[in-house]
Amino acid sequence: MSTMNISLPESLKTYVDEQVAGRGFGTGSEYVRELIRRDRDRQRLRGLLLDGGRSEPAGVADATYFEKLRERVRTGDKG
Repeated sequence: MSTMNISLPESLKTYVDEQVAGRGFGTGSEYVRELIRRDRDRQRLRGLLLDGGRSEPAGVADATYFEKLRERVRTGDKG
């Protein structure tokens, strides 16, 4: 694992320490890693949503569509 040092104003350091103590993180590094992972996931989701918004509609999302989707989930069909 690589090391990265960051500088924080005292108010942010205090906040990180409070989050570590109150939310079950072992260290400030664990807390910061979790924040970075969440940001990365949020960015990925944003990209997927934007891609979906730019794509052509695949069809009508009516009751039949959702019932077929539920059936695929129930049967494990990825198709």
